[in-house]
Amino acid sequence: MSVATGLGYDCHRLVEGRALVIGGVRIPHTHGLLGHSDADVLTHAIIDALLGAAALGDIGEHFPDTDERYRDADSIELLRAAVALLAEAGCVIEHVDATVVLEQPKLLPHRPAIHARLAEALGVGTRQLNVKATRGEGMGFIGRLEGAAALAIATVTRADAATGVSRADAATG
Repeated sequence: MSVATGLGYDCHRLVEGRALVIGGVRIPHTHGLLGHSDADVLTHAIIDALLGAAALGDIGEHFPDTDERYRDADSIELLRAAVALLAEAGCVIEHVDATVVLEQPKLLPHRPAIHARLAEALGVGTRQLNVKATRGEGMGFIGRLEGAAALAIATVTRADAATGVSRADAATG
């Protein structure tokens, strides 16, 4: 098997009148994230990291914001679809590490629910997923309470790209 890593990033503007959804969990707050779907920055960053690790393009290619099917979409469902794409490509998720950058509200009280929701959608054990949060410390668009961002890195194993056979299978014969 070969090992591949992908990096994902997403950001969305904070606005009144929208739900704040992070990692598939609705978090009580005065503002939510603006986007074509539910604008879940964490889940979007994870999707891009997974697709990158599998060399399958990006979230905009698979779930474009020009497609009405994805208007107000639940990003956890998009994540499940991305996980299915990886499985079809012969990829196995080994680990995902992600960070949400959001000034307010604090995510620590919500982190166990976020972790559980994402692990279930990814089909991974709790030790294969790490979710962190940090603030903008008053700087930039995040610090000015204008938006939120997330970064994710995913590690997958996959069949050897040249032969479609895992290196372990090739070695044994």
